[in-house]
Formats: sequence, C-alpha cells, structure tokens
Amino acid sequence: MKILQISSSRTYGGGERHFVDLCRGLDERGHELYAALRPTNQWERRLGFLPDENILHVSIRNSFGILSASRMAAFARDKEIDVIHAHVARDYIPASIACTLSGRTKFVLTRHVLFPLKPFNRFALKNLSKAIAVSKGVGRSLSRTFPDEKIAVILNGISGADHIVESRTESGMRFRGSYGIPPDVRLVGAVGELVPLKGQRDLVIAANEIAKDFPELKFLIVGRDNSVNGGFRRELKRLVKVFGLEDRFIWLDWTEDISDLMSSLDIFVSPSHSESFGMAILEAMACGTPVVATDTDGARELLSASIDRVPIEDPVKLAAAISSLLADPEKCRRQASESLIAAREQFSLDRMVRETEELYLGL
Repeated sequence: MKILQISSSRTYGGGERHFVDLCRGLDERGHELYAALRPTNQWERRLGFLPDENILHVSIRNSFGILSASRMAAFARDKEIDVIHAHVARDYIPASIACTLSGRTKFVLTRHVLFPLKPFNRFALKNLSKAIAVSKGVGRSLSRTFPDEKIAVILNGISGADHIVESRTESGMRFRGSYGIPPDVRLVGAVGELVPLKGQRDLVIAANEIAKDFPELKFLIVGRDNSVNGGFRRELKRLVKVFGLEDRFIWLDWTEDISDLMSSLDIFVSPSHSESFGMAILEAMACGTPVVATDTDGARELLSASIDRVPIEDPVKLAAAISSLLADPEKCRRQASESLIAAREQFSLDRMVRETEELYLGL
C-alpha cells in the first residue's frame, strides 16, 4: 500500500515518536511510506529511512488550511496514495479535504490525547474511515464525536519491548558516565515536556520531603520548556533553590538515549495531571525500571492493579510512594519484573504496526 502520514508538529515528543516508529515499521513490512511535515519541524531527520522525494513540506497553520489540503491532494493523486493518516488535531480537516479532492484516498486519523474533539468535527470529518485511539481512555473520548464502528483502539508500542535488551546495569552506567553521574548515587527521574500539566512542580515539592530521609539521592528532570520565554523551567529552578536542593537536581533538555536514561534510574516518576497513554511510563517498564505514577488514564492502562497509583496533584502522597519504594529493594525488583513482562507481552511495537496494517487493509 501507499500511505501518506501527516504531522504538522514542530517539536518532537511522544506523538512524533509514534509517527516515526509507525512509518519505520510499515516501511519494513514492504509498504510505500510518505510523510507530510511542516517546513520548520525539528525532527525530520528521524525519518531518514525515507527517500527525500517521499517527504512533502506543507504549512498547516490551522484546521481550515485549504491551500495545504489542495497541495496534499495533488501529492496524493501524483503518488497514487491509498491512505492519508493524520496525527495532529489541526491536520484532521485538511487531511479530510485532501482525501475528498484526491477522489480515491481513504482517511484515517490517530488521536493521541484525551481532550475531546470539538463537536463540529462530527460533521466536518464525515468521510473518516477510521479513528485510531492510542488507549481505551482516548477511545471513550472519541466516542463522543464518532460512531463506535469508526473507532479502533490500537495501543501504543515501543521497540524496546520487542526483544530482550542488554544488561540494564551496563546501559544505565553508560548513561551515567555520559553525564557525570556517579554509579553509586541513587537516582529518581522524570521525563516530559516542561509544562504544569506534566506535574514537575509536584515532583520538586515531593523531593523536598524525600531528600530529608535519603541524603545521597539525586533527582533528574529531563524535558524541554517549549514556551516562548522558558518561564516554567525558571520557576522550577527557583523552587529548587528555595528548598536548598540545587546540588541534588540534574536538568537535561533532552537525550536520544531514552532506554539508557531509564536504565540509569532507580525509580521513574510520572507526576502528570493527565496522561492519555504514557509513553515514558512504558519506556521505564520496558527497561525494568520501577515506576511511581499518578492515577491518570495512561497509568491505569499500563500499570497492573498491584502497583499503587498516587492521587493527582498530591505531592505529599507522591513523596510517600517514592520513599516507600526507595526503602524496599525487594518491592522494587518485584514491580520492575512484573512491568517488564507486561511491556514485552502487551505493548510491543510489532503488535502496534501489525494492527495498524490490518486496519488499513480492512479499508
């Protein structure tokens, strides 16, 4: 099949990783993949396995990009595209129009977030063939807009769950060595864009309590502040300074070595206020890293019932949960082993790609 994947996202995050992994997986299964991206995107190099002529640069600035839709329709006709698959909300209507103009192309969208679509999409996207939800929670949200027969839940997957990864110790030490983190220092970390919704402020407040009982512990916060002035990062660092914990925090914008990073942690924390799936949680699970997470839809989807989840926006209980794991190595090992098995058996990338391929073929 010939498939055009569309994303107008500028920066790289969980949704863009899904996009890249899906493209690569479908390409490896023998399909002809194309991508429509905004010209100013910062992550196109991750699609280096696609020929240059398979990339269309198009500026989708809002949901009613008629000019962009016309360009994608012309591209679809020229390349004889079978399926146009959109991944960002503002791309849905231009993709829908492009399918209509092309005359033969099927329209698929993936919803990566829990926020409900605006009601007008029920009418604006009438030519939708299938809406893919990355979690059951997202599927319930989509059911407010589309009939059940148009919704398919295909859980996210990651490549690290497809095979037995190398020694966790070796991988973790490699990361620590790259960033000057001593091998004997216990490390608690969080990964995600620096925005209030991701809950890093709650983790900093929790750290002030945890640090009293674990004086050698350090905290790693990984994520970019994509706001215009980087104000949230500065706020977090000011709070750390108020607590007198500057020497206990390590800050990284981003790292390409996510599996190495996760393997370097003693505990991964997801303090998010809302999580549709939780790719970072899954990364930690696949690396055998114990997880402390707030009670989001994503955490409920990924973590077994035997793993306690923390109430959202409750730094005191977050601190207690982290401290409890730090104080109980056997509980850490048991939880990590259980989560690793779940990641490999239920959330493999191969399954995600195969189920998406079957959905396309079913159209």
